[in-house]
Amino acid sequence: MKSFVKNLKELLKYPSAIAGLSMIALLILLSILALNKYPYSEAIKLWRGTEQDWYTSPKFAQPAWTNWFRLNKLSETITVDSSQHPDYISVDEKSDGSSVIKISLPFTFNADSYQTDLAVYFKSTFKDKKPFVAVSLKTPDGRTIRLKNMAIGTTDTYRISQDKALIRKLDGEQPEIALFQDPESNPPQPLKGDYALEIEGVTFEPGSDINAEFIAFGDVSGIAGTDHLRRNLLIPLLWGTPVALLFGLLAAVGTTIISMSIAAVSTWYGGWLDNITQRIVEINMILPFLPILIMVGTFYSRSIGVILGTVIILGIFGSQIKTFRAMFLQTKESPYIEAARAYGASDSRIIFQYMMPRVIPVLIPQFILLIPSYVFLEASLAILGLGDPILPTWGKIIDDAYSNGALYNGWYYWVLEPAFLLMFTGLAFAMVGFALDRIFNPRLRGQ
Repeated sequence: MKSFVKNLKELLKYPSAIAGLSMIALLILLSILALNKYPYSEAIKLWRGTEQDWYTSPKFAQPAWTNWFRLNKLSETITVDSSQHPDYISVDEKSDGSSVIKISLPFTFNADSYQTDLAVYFKSTFKDKKPFVAVSLKTPDGRTIRLKNMAIGTTDTYRISQDKALIRKLDGEQPEIALFQDPESNPPQPLKGDYALEIEGVTFEPGSDINAEFIAFGDVSGIAGTDHLRRNLLIPLLWGTPVALLFGLLAAVGTTIISMSIAAVSTWYGGWLDNITQRIVEINMILPFLPILIMVGTFYSRSIGVILGTVIILGIFGSQIKTFRAMFLQTKESPYIEAARAYGASDSRIIFQYMMPRVIPVLIPQFILLIPSYVFLEASLAILGLGDPILPTWGKIIDDAYSNGALYNGWYYWVLEPAFLLMFTGLAFAMVGFALDRIFNPRLRGQ
């Protein structure tokens, strides 16, 4: 314990170590936030969900914070739902059982760019006769633009931007542009102010009702933006953190501890056991590491558990066994080992209580630096299309972005956000690892 406290105090003398530890703490906090905000079952359901789960989100929307750095603000997604605002609805019941339902959905448009899509989602209740609605838009300058007359079912969607009759009425212009354009401006500019989507509906049966939700999709949405399936990228960015840290930590612990144990045992007993171990290591060093993982992912399973197990199996007989062996050969001949043998200590006691603890401090920096290397390995496999098909991860985001032409179309946020988190993780562990190397490596101590 005293040694731990002493080393910790020594570590905190390095500003880079303090920065690295702070960054690792932030990653751990992000992991906790991910588990609390999006429990595993919910995160998987949303990530693998259909467009119905994300119908209120726009496609390819940049993060909302990008507007902070723009003089001309991009449009934000506007959502107005009559079911959440009963005061937006007025009902006039007739003596024959029919009703006239008027819905006014007010909203404010203040962006310097136009909306990207417009849609109205209807919900109604009836037995035999469908309700009939007339939809219009009231603009800030007092105009009322008729959009559509239609009968609606229990759930119906009116996609204003795809209404060909309305496009012809607007002289071929897209509705999301023409409806928000100032007719007096030259060149054309967006007309800012208070709008209202007006819906006048008629129901033909007692007890029938109508609700409407209007969504004007924008160019920006949420903290992290959205992808080609309208999914909020905050989910994989948050969930990628615990997945990356856990994968890196388990792979580093598994390969380091098992490799060290094998090296210690084979070095202590020597002879045929040491020879066999060294031959296995030499054969394993020749085998191509990444192609084997690709083959496992392609022909067997892309489960992150299978990939992790393969990484550990291939890693335990890696070149680090030779490094461990060189250290244990020196330790084996130390006087305190001879003394332990003299008073009758068992082989297992000498190996696990005397030899291995002696070299662990020297290997701690290497262990810390191994973690980000495995984090990058998992991301690389995902980018190659061999990531876990269920889990949302940083590599999966980059793979989706590349597959959908993110860089070609200028959706740089889609690639830069997970790439930044990968570099942030690598830098955090690197700064701590290099500081630990100065503490535990006698040749660097004091430099």
